[in-house]
Amino acid sequence: MKNRLRVLRAERNWSQADLALHLGVSRQTVNSIENGKYDPSLPLAFDISRLFDQPIEAIFQPELEAPGKHSVNSLSAPGG
Repeated sequence: MKNRLRVLRAERNWSQADLALHLGVSRQTVNSIENGKYDPSLPLAFDISRLFDQPIEAIFQPELEAPGKHSVNSLSAPGG
């Protein structure tokens, strides 16, 4: 998942450790989220959203799916 966390953090001149402290997570968690190696839990995503006063969708964007992969929304209903 792509995100704007690094940009938002930089706008406040916060280090990863500063952001981690505000969110109650480790600096490694912040680093992993920023680098797209870890998708935050829904409660953490809401905390990030509130902290930066932006909707979740303004911070996190799903990446385009690889060919051959299907999301739940792209599957047809049974019998349809």
